[in-house]
Amino acid sequence: MSPLGRKLELASPAVLSLYRLVIGLLFTCHGASTVLGAFGGPMGGKPSVGHWPSWWAGLIQLVCGALVFIGIGDAGTRLAALLGSGSMAYAYFTVHQKHDLWPIKNGGELSVLFCWSLLLIAIVGPGEWTLSAALTRARGSASLPGSSTPAPVASEPAGKP
Repeated sequence: MSPLGRKLELASPAVLSLYRLVIGLLFTCHGASTVLGAFGGPMGGKPSVGHWPSWWAGLIQLVCGALVFIGIGDAGTRLAALLGSGSMAYAYFTVHQKHDLWPIKNGGELSVLFCWSLLLIAIVGPGEWTLSAALTRARGSASLPGSSTPAPVASEPAGKP
């Protein structure tokens, strides 16, 4: 591998985390626009609560986007990303594809981009900068010598004095 390739390889975990953060934030904003009317609301107007499928799709986007953004554990982030990806595939095939096959011609570019971006996160994982990783590091540093918080005391196994 070339020296540049090695340097880029070292940056991969951080870049993957940044990618997840950006995609999660954008997906959250997309859902907030639909469900909450944030950022000017959706172009077609804010759907009424519970309206199928637009309000539910917006809710999935809002919740899954937030979970992907914060990195709610490896499995939780992957599951949220997979659910978000599936919802965008559904949106593409039920809303956009009936107008034309090509996303550029049917207005489905965002659906396709979110679908594949979230699927990538579901497959390769959330990266190293996640909420669960931060909490694990915080718990680990609490047990280090010189820490102001004492380490948790392990309990005795049941049945032993």
